[in-house]
Amino acid sequence: MPLEIERKFLVTGDGWRAAAHKVVPMAQGYLNDLAVLDRGEMNVSVRVRIAGDAAFLNLKSRELGHTRQEFDYPIPVADAQALLALCVGGRVEKRRHYVAHGDWTWEVDEFLGDNAGLVVAEIELPAADAAFDTPDWLGAEVTHLKRYYNLALAERPYRDWSAEERAATDAA
Repeated sequence: MPLEIERKFLVTGDGWRAAAHKVVPMAQGYLNDLAVLDRGEMNVSVRVRIAGDAAFLNLKSRELGHTRQEFDYPIPVADAQALLALCVGGRVEKRRHYVAHGDWTWEVDEFLGDNAGLVVAEIELPAADAAFDTPDWLGAEVTHLKRYYNLALAERPYRDWSAEERAATDAA
């Protein structure tokens, strides 16, 4: 069973930009909404993503936190475009910057459109307790905050968050 072990952090400043060695534009949407997961009617989110000139269908289990089951399948870009038209909620658009730091590669997502202004860094780890060096541009951890999940951003974008929601990083 494929597991994704990922930690998510806010980004402070632009210090990461100089270390970015690749940038990939992404557009993604969801074939189900957050409500069906919250109600337990589905146990997985279903995402369609176009990343550069590739496309994927992705399924992630609904657990909140750093470890979830994840299944990722390449699909034709034309199929992904057709599926994006069927998605519920909004489309999440971002530029993913790949940033080397120490022995790790961080994925820094610079959100666009309705989520502009939000910048989040993610690191995928081999184990939940794996040690990693934190770059100086890393802010508060938001791994356990559902509103920072892309599925939540598709339904309620960063543009609509209150000042309190943007500032709070210690409550779900």
